[in-house]
Amino acid sequence: MISRQDWDDARLLWDFQQMGHTPRPCSVAIGLGSHDLGVADVTVSLYRRGMVPLIVFTGDTSRTTRDRMPRGEAEHYRERAVELGVPEAVALVEPLARDTGENIRFSRELLAERGVAVSSVLLVSKPYEERRAYATARKLWPEVEVVSASSPMALVAYVDAVGDARLVLDMLVGAVQRLIVYPARGFMIEQQIPDDVVAAYERLRAQGFTSRIVPA
Repeated sequence: MISRQDWDDARLLWDFQQMGHTPRPCSVAIGLGSHDLGVADVTVSLYRRGMVPLIVFTGDTSRTTRDRMPRGEAEHYRERAVELGVPEAVALVEPLARDTGENIRFSRELLAERGVAVSSVLLVSKPYEERRAYATARKLWPEVEVVSASSPMALVAYVDAVGDARLVLDMLVGAVQRLIVYPARGFMIEQQIPDDVVAAYERLRAQGFTSRIVPA
């Protein structure tokens, strides 16, 4: 049973993850692979709006996608983009990344190999991972400007789309935990986390929303 307090705390974490960036023209869009095909849809929408001339979809499979996306997250994203009218030459695939750090590093290497000059990146992720993706990119690719983007969904709408409320709350807790522990490991830049967000995170952990926690 998810209590009213749990939902209130989850909304605090959800809202904190939104960077609040306004999309603007960038050198390239990077769509971070996951179970959520909405990332591909948002990336295509930004391309259609003239925000980027080139797209990189990045990601291998994971435990949550190996059955739904057997050809790899990036390849399924690219197929979706082409179905929606993006020219095949515009959508590149980086098929090996297994985590957010590799998404950034491998996409950067692919673009360098292609001779693409990059001064800014439109970084497209799931809504609850905007801040984590941003912090990772700023650490691993500090010389480029990073603009975050995701589907503009409320928490309840996202839960309905996923169909598993507990899993979404678990993922929210895991995303905030990484903001807390990963900077010391060199995986991302440090960001100030408001006290009310930390308190909400700790309450949700105490309530057992911990399946996406990484070892301390």
